[in-house]
Amino acid sequence: MKKKKIYPKAICNWPEDDRPREKLLKYGEHTLSNAELLGILIRTGIDGKSAVDIARELLHKFKTLRTMSGIDITEFKQISGLKDAKIAHLKAAIELGKRMMSEEKAFEGTVKSSSDVANYLMPLMRDMKKELFKVLLLDKRNSITNVIDMEMGSIDRVNPSIRDILQIALQYQAPAIIVAHNHPSGVLSQAIVTSH
Repeated sequence: MKKKKIYPKAICNWPEDDRPREKLLKYGEHTLSNAELLGILIRTGIDGKSAVDIARELLHKFKTLRTMSGIDITEFKQISGLKDAKIAHLKAAIELGKRMMSEEKAFEGTVKSSSDVANYLMPLMRDMKKELFKVLLLDKRNSITNVIDMEMGSIDRVNPSIRDILQIALQYQAPAIIVAHNHPSGVLSQAIVTSH
């Protein structure tokens, strides 16, 4: 059984090859644990806790990186050592990861089915805690030219206005649009679109 290394709390006192940032630069990001990668984003610890300790506490509380993507900022603040700047770094990195997954799922050419759209939007929307209504703008060939976040709703409802949806289509001179929203509640009823 491998003996667990015990370090002083301040990462600057760790052996250089074990410091997350130096380890990443020397051996590559793939060699770091999730806690070490998060520790790099957190940057500094507090008295008695290194940045990696804070990262481990985050992982213990929220279990997975994917879970963290849907966590409200107030829940991050409950962890000692996390303030606005560090939370912003974490949320930005998580969002970049989601967008990267969406780019990987992106399709070239025209939208041929609802599955194309679902595969494209799933990484961006599946972990959200509130319903979000999006408008996808298409060109004449049915290729997506832009995605607009139209309206954020509650856990089980979003009420976009038909007038606002059409105004966006006209503003961007989109010949076609697709509308989509998520269901964080798990209830798969249709969105309520109003004419106000």
